[in-house]
Amino acid sequence: MKRFLSLAILTLCIPVAAHGATLNFPSEGPFASITIPDSWQPEETETGVQGTSSDSAVYLSVDVADTNSIEKVTSDAIDFLSQNGVTIDPKTQKETPVEEVNGLQMTTLDWDGKDSDGPVSVGLAFLATSGEKALVVTYWGTKGKEDKHDADLGKILASIKMAN
Repeated sequence: MKRFLSLAILTLCIPVAAHGATLNFPSEGPFASITIPDSWQPEETETGVQGTSSDSAVYLSVDVADTNSIEKVTSDAIDFLSQNGVTIDPKTQKETPVEEVNGLQMTTLDWDGKDSDGPVSVGLAFLATSGEKALVVTYWGTKGKEDKHDADLGKILASIKMAN
């Protein structure tokens, strides 16, 4: 995730691929937008959006939370990973200093873990917005395969914008 976030900072000025879906989420009363390549089969979820790389090496979701629900959204993200066979090694937790993406303050937590295919990278990023809402980004990538998606991941993260 740290590499992913660093790439996002470097790609803020690079336009997102033309073949991508820009999703405003949630549908009712959009709070933010994100552009995800069509090949990732982006879709809206109950609290945000998600997509998976075409080779299933990387899963990414972005959820909207408020001060009353951020703990639940974070817990739901970890539960989702667990339900999908991802185990996180808590001893590997790393926190990245606050960075800025599109004017939003972002803090990340990263772990090493495993799934049925072997070693994985797992990350949660928290993007503070003005007001009482935040975005929670969940990342799960297969080690050895996730690197080839760095450019897409950087562009996806750099595409996050708050709704007007």
